[in-house]
Amino acid sequence: MNLILFGPPGAGKGTQAKYLVKKLNNFQISTGDMLRDEIQKNSEIGKKIVNDMDDGKFVSDQIVNTLIENVLLDPQKKNRLIFDGYPRSLSQAQNLDILLKKTDQKIDFVFFLNVNKETIIKRIEQRKILEKRSDDDLNTTIKRFDKYMETTKPVLDFYSTNPNFYEIDGASKIEEITAKIDNFIRV
Repeated sequence: MNLILFGPPGAGKGTQAKYLVKKLNNFQISTGDMLRDEIQKNSEIGKKIVNDMDDGKFVSDQIVNTLIENVLLDPQKKNRLIFDGYPRSLSQAQNLDILLKKTDQKIDFVFFLNVNKETIIKRIEQRKILEKRSDDDLNTTIKRFDKYMETTKPVLDFYSTNPNFYEIDGASKIEEITAKIDNFIRV
């Protein structure tokens, strides 16, 4: 089973993805984690990512799509993927469709964790203290939230007409969100 979890930065995608990985014995595909890994390696891609993130921008679709393609081509991960924060743009969603067809896979469920800006700011401030993530700066968070909402509207439109699309109130408690997802996937 392949799933997509999307929502603004701080919506709880990672928390739900980690739960689903254990429940389904799947693989979490977090572009954020993949990008942070490139930064930690101090690769050329990592340096470009740092510049974009510091400016509150998203990393280019080309970089992200290349990382995603490598994952989809891994036979051990076929039909066992939980996309955490990908796709973020219409071109990424279209690219994912092409790659899924190429690898004879499909998306079984799409969950949009909808959360307002005020809730996100509170969560990011807590996460910065607890996880000490370098990308959790308040000004950067606000830029990323606004850019996310602007960029993701076409992605919402792209997926929202599918019968496997579900919008969930991401401001709910973690357990409530988990229960709603469990109810939809029925596993």
